Amino acid sequence: MSTSATTPRTTREAKVDARRDELAESALVTLGERGYARTSLREIAQNSPYSHGVVHYYFDNKVELITYCVRYYKAQCATRYDELVATSTTADELLGRFADKLVETLTDEPQMHRLWYDLRTQAMFEESLREAVLEIDHSLELMIWRVVSRFAELAGARPALDRGTAYALLDGVFEKALLEHLTGTGAALESLRERALTLMPSLISS
Repeated sequence: MSTSATTPRTTREAKVDARRDELAESALVTLGERGYARTSLREIAQNSPYSHGVVHYYFDNKVELITYCVRYYKAQCATRYDELVATSTTADELLGRFADKLVETLTDEPQMHRLWYDLRTQAMFEESLREAVLEIDHSLELMIWRVVSRFAELAGARPALDRGTAYALLDGVFEKALLEHLTGTGAALESLRERALTLMPSLISS
């Protein structure tokens, strides 16, 4: 009796979640191109297969939609380096693969990274964004720390800095490369790889 009572509701919830994910994927394209401040729910609908009414049915306002979008996207990329951590057998191998992966994600997803940095800045002014942004930022910090910790372990060393500082340094390097890449000012991809290769060893000590 319990199963029959809960299955229909669970199925409906799954369908709602699936549709919200579809809307998030579509909205991320527009948000990545236009940015947070210049995008409304209506504009998101106009640049998607869905009507404004459908978008508004699943999301009450722009903040709710954008929060969902970024959580959806970052949940997929917050483990992007875990395979490298699990399969690299030497410090040099992990370092090289990590630097290559940074370049790959910058090349493949510049609009999404731009949106993330946009929202992180907006969260300093809009309280409604802060919880989601801080949650996502924390998950990215943990992701980077897994790389740094494993790199230190493989090198027979230990992290020389705390988790937050290591994340801030690598994140700053990536953000600078993103700006260079989007504006065409400098050899962004080559610089990013070289900076990662140089910075990572300074994050550990024997």
